[in-house]
Amino acid sequence: MAAKQSAQIKQNHSLFLQLLGFFLIVQLVGLYVGYQLYLQDVQPIIISDDPNDIANSFGLLAYVLLGTIFILLAIKFLPDSVLYWVFKGIEALAVFSTALIVFFAFVPEAFAILLAVALVVIRIFAPQYLIWRNVSSVVATIGAGSLIGVSAGVLPVIVFLILLAAYDYIAVFKTKHMVTMAKAVAKKNLAFTFALPTPEHQFELGTGDLVMPLVFSVAVMKQALIAGLVWPAAVIPSLAILVASFAGLWLTLDYGNKHIGKALPALPLQVALMVLMYGILAGTGII
Repeated sequence: MAAKQSAQIKQNHSLFLQLLGFFLIVQLVGLYVGYQLYLQDVQPIIISDDPNDIANSFGLLAYVLLGTIFILLAIKFLPDSVLYWVFKGIEALAVFSTALIVFFAFVPEAFAILLAVALVVIRIFAPQYLIWRNVSSVVATIGAGSLIGVSAGVLPVIVFLILLAAYDYIAVFKTKHMVTMAKAVAKKNLAFTFALPTPEHQFELGTGDLVMPLVFSVAVMKQALIAGLVWPAAVIPSLAILVASFAGLWLTLDYGNKHIGKALPALPLQVALMVLMYGILAGTGII
């Protein structure tokens, strides 16, 4: 019994450190990339040219649903060999485009393009290396989260997150199609999840569980910048929201670690705690 408890403690410790490491890298680098996008006035139109239009919330959800439908249809109707290369093509496109967003914030344009190409090539010709899958997932998460965060106002983001959390709950516990998708992606070793290996089990964390906190935190940072706060003080409210997000994520993953094999949606608790923290910050006049 003591040996089993010791193994469980070690697994929890390993899982926590890995999760914390990925979370901090994605969120802190993502905030900086989002700040650079804000300075460059990068603001793609989602649905409405007004970032604060609630229509953008439903537009973002529609994109998620369309992507889900496409993946489910591909899983159902495509042969496994064809499905693999379809997924690899999607991965390559996603990694390349998001890598450009991230690398442009740090290095000259020509070098950024070379780095993005190199990352895609490594993933195509050396897919067996777990570290490069996680690196690709980190880059893709940072690029996507920072871009969406500067494109939408805080209220549309909150509405979108609430809708997405409800969808996540339904997709995992009711229709269970999210579980089907997660298993298919994990088997293909794609950069759509983070691999968190422990001595007993390898956990797969969806990139969405780190993208969404980044979207919210970048949107809040942008709101603070517009209100007159300067960098880096403008990220302080975002950091509070990220603490709430990590708490929700860890509580969910820790429960899953103690109940191996039980699929859990991380977003519902994350979103609840993030929105609560935002309400506290707004109620106290901090933002």
